[in-house]
Amino acid sequence: MKLFVKIVISLLLLISLTSCFDILDKVTLKSDGSGEYSLILNASKSKTRIASLSKMQTVNGKKFPTKAEIQTKINAAAATFTSIPGISNVKTSADLENYIIKLSCSFKKIENINEGIKLLKTKKIIGKMFPSLLYTNDIVQKSFTKNKINSYKSDYDKLGVADKEIFNTAKYISILQFQNVIKSQSNSAFAISTDRKALKLEGNILDFILQKKQINNTILFK
Repeated sequence: MKLFVKIVISLLLLISLTSCFDILDKVTLKSDGSGEYSLILNASKSKTRIASLSKMQTVNGKKFPTKAEIQTKINAAAATFTSIPGISNVKTSADLENYIIKLSCSFKKIENINEGIKLLKTKKIIGKMFPSLLYTNDIVQKSFTKNKINSYKSDYDKLGVADKEIFNTAKYISILQFQNVIKSQSNSAFAISTDRKALKLEGNILDFILQKKQINNTILFK
């Protein structure tokens, strides 16, 4: 995100041929700590170019993933999340005509999402650069934290010119919605809603990778 340098192995090549995509992650948190999580990858702005390139077996020496291979990866991610205790109602959708891919689920506690991501990394469904400990919630202290991530500058520097270009216009959007009213937050880059129950962060993915912008935020509730 910040971090989604190698989000899904098959999808990385597909996206890297466009340089125009958005990644949205959304958390909806209830006062008891349970909630909903969703991740959306949207490359619809580049669908014409992707469709054209998909007719080629290889691009820049790399095998272009078929729609079947992409779907297999998505199914594997869904099955992995389903296996995590505390995670339920896992749903995926893949619009491979417009190249919009979604994964969503319910959780008993936000840390369940961290466990799901760890297992995805272990199974090599997502790349090692994807951070594991994304969220922490403390009901007693009435706080929610989107954790700081490491710098991925060294990994970015190792990429070839063509791969670096994928980040030129790529965007990352984070939405946090709460049942409780927000008292304060530590990162003013997050825009707060008028009812003080939601936050939004948006920016170029490269800015988060190079830490020109910070993703971390600690939210306190009334």
